[in-house]
Amino acid sequence: MAMKVALLGCGVVGSEVVRLINEQSEELAARVGTPIEIGGIAVRRTDRDRGVDSELLTTDAMGLLTRPDIDVVVEVIGGIEPARSLILAAIKAGKSVVTANKALLAEDGQTLHAAAREAGVDLYYEASVAGAIPLLRPLRDSLAGDRVERVLGIVNGTTNYVLDRMDSLGSGFTESLEEAQALGYAEADPTADVEGFDAAAKAAILARLAFHTQNVTAADVHREGITGVSAADIAGAREMGCVVKLLAICQRSEDGESVGVRVHPVMLPLEHPLATVKEAYNAVFVEAESAGRLMFYGAGAGGVPTASAVLGDLVAVVRNRLANTSVGEGAHDAGLPVHDMGKTITSYHVALDVTDRPGVLAKVAEIFADHDVSIRNVRQEGSGDDAQLVLVSHPAPDAALRSTVERLRGHEMVREVAGVMRVETFAD
Repeated sequence: MAMKVALLGCGVVGSEVVRLINEQSEELAARVGTPIEIGGIAVRRTDRDRGVDSELLTTDAMGLLTRPDIDVVVEVIGGIEPARSLILAAIKAGKSVVTANKALLAEDGQTLHAAAREAGVDLYYEASVAGAIPLLRPLRDSLAGDRVERVLGIVNGTTNYVLDRMDSLGSGFTESLEEAQALGYAEADPTADVEGFDAAAKAAILARLAFHTQNVTAADVHREGITGVSAADIAGAREMGCVVKLLAICQRSEDGESVGVRVHPVMLPLEHPLATVKEAYNAVFVEAESAGRLMFYGAGAGGVPTASAVLGDLVAVVRNRLANTSVGEGAHDAGLPVHDMGKTITSYHVALDVTDRPGVLAKVAEIFADHDVSIRNVRQEGSGDDAQLVLVSHPAPDAALRSTVERLRGHEMVREVAGVMRVETFAD
């Protein structure tokens, strides 16, 4: 007997899922032990040419997903509603669900997982973070017996492309973004990408899996985008042997009693593997107590890579249904709170336009010391009206570093705080 799939949405990703199922039907049947067939596709309008069998199309999503012959529901609509209501209805009807919906999982994943556990069905979502890269299941399953200390990654291809162009070609932000849009890496409205919303949703999902903590949502993620990254920041990073990347960073506190989840631009040392990730590629670096350092790299977006991840989940879910089992998630909740960004230990790179006169460096150093922040290195560039001090701090609480910068902004010797960016340092 064939396993029947209801597809919710048939855009770029959905149409690729249909194509892969049809083209690989024999191989899929051999892998899972039974044929996989598309039972119907729910869309808003049925009069558009989507490159699929028009007889499968329907505007009645609820009717489709609750049909008795449907075994698995694949949701690729995106957004919060109606996706949430449809997924919950499918779970209540006893259907396993595969979704690529990072926004919904980041906002209300706890509700979806609880519903799936109660109904005894699967909820799989590998495609929600880093496209085709097999990342979430290794975090959930392969590292289940380990203690993950930190996850950091490039999880948004648009911003990585823009920053890579600014660094490698010297292009401006606007020029690089327009090129990303022309290549299809960025939407017409790139706000979700360049302001860090997309990466923040993915960071919340990664933190929940890595630290077995179900209460992390996108609202808990400290978020900064890349719109403020300047050519001077790129040049400053190069002077330090670094490159600027937008990173999602999920990390246990030193005492292990809380977690920090943040998305922001960083100056990353060139020797770190993530510094070599170019163009629109994604990569995630995992640091675990026993397994050590692991890196996952590949295409992080696009219809075909995302559809590949969806299909991988679909195969796993169908196998589970044939075995009359499901893989629950979130039954154990470590309950680690998300600590405030101010408590996060990090370093700052600070560029100051200063008055070039005796005592200015001593005064700046005194302000750092007043906030219990020590200076790792300092250099002076230019002279007279063009004098600039560039300082890099030792690691300190982010709140102390922010207070230091605010104090500097108001000092008579500082004409302008020309640039501030966090620096991520990594022990060998």
